[in-house]
Amino acid sequence: MNNIINMRKGLGIFLALQLFFTLLSFSCNKKQAAPQPQLQFTVSSVQVVFGSEGSSSNVSITSNGTWTATTNSSTIWFTISQSSGGPGNVMLKLNAEANNTGAGRDAIVTIKASNGDTKQIKVSQPDNQNLEAKFARVSPKLLTNNGNPLLDFMFTADPTAIEYNGRVYVYATNDNQQYEKVGKNGHNSAESIRALVMMSSADMVNWTYHGLINTAVLAPWNASSWAPSIESRMEADGKTHFYMYYSNNAFGTAMLTATSPVGPWKDPLGKNLVDRSVPGVDVDVPYDPGVVIDGQGTGWLVFGAGTPKTKYMPDNARIVKLGADMISLAGSISKIPAPYFNEASDLNYINGTWVYSYCTNWDERTVWPYSNIAKPTACNISYMTSKTPLDPNSWQYRDNYFRNPGENVGDKIGPLTNNHSHLFKFQGKWYFAYHAMYLQDYFNTAGGFRNVGIEEATVDEGNGVNIPMINGTFKGPSQTHLLNPFVVQQAETTAGTSGHVQFDTVGTVGNMVAKGQIDKQCLMVRGADFSKQIPSKFEARVKGTGRIDVYVNNLKGPALVSLMCDAKDWTTLSKQIELNIPKGVGNIYFVFYGEGFLFDEWKFY
Repeated sequence: MNNIINMRKGLGIFLALQLFFTLLSFSCNKKQAAPQPQLQFTVSSVQVVFGSEGSSSNVSITSNGTWTATTNSSTIWFTISQSSGGPGNVMLKLNAEANNTGAGRDAIVTIKASNGDTKQIKVSQPDNQNLEAKFARVSPKLLTNNGNPLLDFMFTADPTAIEYNGRVYVYATNDNQQYEKVGKNGHNSAESIRALVMMSSADMVNWTYHGLINTAVLAPWNASSWAPSIESRMEADGKTHFYMYYSNNAFGTAMLTATSPVGPWKDPLGKNLVDRSVPGVDVDVPYDPGVVIDGQGTGWLVFGAGTPKTKYMPDNARIVKLGADMISLAGSISKIPAPYFNEASDLNYINGTWVYSYCTNWDERTVWPYSNIAKPTACNISYMTSKTPLDPNSWQYRDNYFRNPGENVGDKIGPLTNNHSHLFKFQGKWYFAYHAMYLQDYFNTAGGFRNVGIEEATVDEGNGVNIPMINGTFKGPSQTHLLNPFVVQQAETTAGTSGHVQFDTVGTVGNMVAKGQIDKQCLMVRGADFSKQIPSKFEARVKGTGRIDVYVNNLKGPALVSLMCDAKDWTTLSKQIELNIPKGVGNIYFVFYGEGFLFDEWKFY
């Protein structure tokens, strides 16, 4: 019996020990088991851009599991060599034929791994249009480094200018308003113009369009708004005040004031400052004002036109001292004996000398008393100087220094036209603003619609002031400094456009936004500095449904970056740049479209 009991105990101990060692072995095996392999899933490209003429691209997929490839494209415009695969390295071939649709194409290829992880490839193909040919038929500035005319998407004339806070602000007659009224087959009789144009530049080639000064609203009593002239002065309130004088049709000279170069503007008088009701205004047409503030802070105004007394001495040029408030007259009106005077008075104060410029008339020069000075050509810009401007006998005729654009000795910048100019200084250098009919051919009109241009000028400020001949050109002035693409820039800043670009007023006074259309439009800025940094991201403030394709240096090949928007409210969108550009200085082209799409500002990173 005891033996049986002992045998049972031994068997129990044996079985217990066997179970213990089995568990111990299982535990040890569990701790020492090799780790399961991790999922490997990589895709070599995140973007594929096909050429518009058609091309192929290879994308490498590496995985230790299975995967599938799908596309969101509703139409078959490109093919993928296989739609699924297994472990290992697989080379997908993406292929697209030539794009004959006319519009750019986009799609997303999604690669999905067996565990649910996904990778996306952005696929695109530019349109098959020749963008350069399309735009070149519209604007002569887009594909050149020409600086004139300043704005190539609208007609402007009769310029004036002023420097403020490192920028030059140019104001002009809104010829475009008359063009829109009468159409391309109409005539520029100017009676429908009731707005002045504002623009500015920091470098003399890229111009920011600030919109219009709507005189029809600001001064509903006046008839038309032409030929502005502007001055500014720091006043007792610590603010810089801007004083704008302009022609109220042929009836007189009106004015506006502001404490910013882009407004808001106010009409301080509610009537003309100068017209035939003012004592001493004995000219038929007291318009085309020119204003200057001398070295003592005193304002002076010149104006005049009308029926000539004689061809040689029309006796229609006038000058008057302004009151301390710049909105009143401080004395009697005096004459300036300007030979063959017609209109377009302008006034400068240079080194203690008053310099009066004007447009001569079209009459034959049958009388000319000067043997050492050439006769002024028809409708050119001539100048006179004086040390005592209210004394008519003190004025000396000096010479002519700009011929009519139709007989210009520089480029053939347009047919004969009236002449209106302004001589001004910016960043220590002299410039000459004028107008010519640069764009009539490109807008398919011969109605006399003009555009403002600028030339560098040489002015000898000593010896009573001397101004050599200035020639009108398409090239215009040199860029004073490079544009920085890595700070916020305005979409309404352009050096050239595709010609029919539209802008809307949005937000603060003087801020404009580019407005998309169904057809592609283009904006270009010149001289962008990429010499120190290659951009990795593009950002733009936009609204609506549309697209922006960005090109650098030219409009050929795929876009550097494309940005698509579908937003009801203003939003800032950004996108990484996959392509590279060479370091250096280049032009930037923004091709954008989408009816009602708005483009406000941009920046590279």
